[in-house]
Amino acid sequence: MWDSVVVKMLVENTFVTLYMTLVSTIFAYLLGLPMGIILVVTAKDGLRPNKVIYKILDIIVNVVRSVPFLILLILVIPLTRAIVGKAYGPTATIVPLVLAAAPFIARMVESSLLEVDKGVIEAAQSMGASLWTIIVKVMLGEARTSLTVGATIVLGTVLGYSAMAGAVGGGGLGDIAIQYGYYRYQADIMWVTVILLVLLVQVMQFAGTKLSKKLDKRIR
Repeated sequence: MWDSVVVKMLVENTFVTLYMTLVSTIFAYLLGLPMGIILVVTAKDGLRPNKVIYKILDIIVNVVRSVPFLILLILVIPLTRAIVGKAYGPTATIVPLVLAAAPFIARMVESSLLEVDKGVIEAAQSMGASLWTIIVKVMLGEARTSLTVGATIVLGTVLGYSAMAGAVGGGGLGDIAIQYGYYRYQADIMWVTVILLVLLVQVMQFAGTKLSKKLDKRIR
């Protein structure tokens, strides 16, 4: 059973899982990071309060986050087909992964930016700093440690989503666990995929923790 074909399959699908996770996270941050910043800036006590924009974005984030990933995966099949040309496989899975992760990232970014000392922001304002400067150099700069920790959490979450996508032909380790562990009753292969998924999460967690410590000026 454990011949070179099975080993090669596990190795290849490990890289497929990494591909889905990393690419999805990058694109999700391209959407989620601006959303989180806008939520903070347009909030009642933000730099540019705007009740309408904040409320609309807040509702969108809450609604999308409330939809279970497997249901979202099915709901966005037409959109996935329109973008990728098909509704199954690793590349197609990236579309729902991005849509599921972006609102989560928006909340993580919002939470991190709200932790920034308001005194630092007020000091930058008193010196005549522009809105863009305050966002990039003050808010994002001061929150970089928290943002890094949040990115680590996001990677683990997206990895879990990618494994769930295996239930509908998403590819990767989740697909192997379903195909061999559930349909063929080969529990040994299923357990190996579970161990590989756990190891991937641990490696990401370790790397994220080390990076966050390097970015934290308070840690010597």
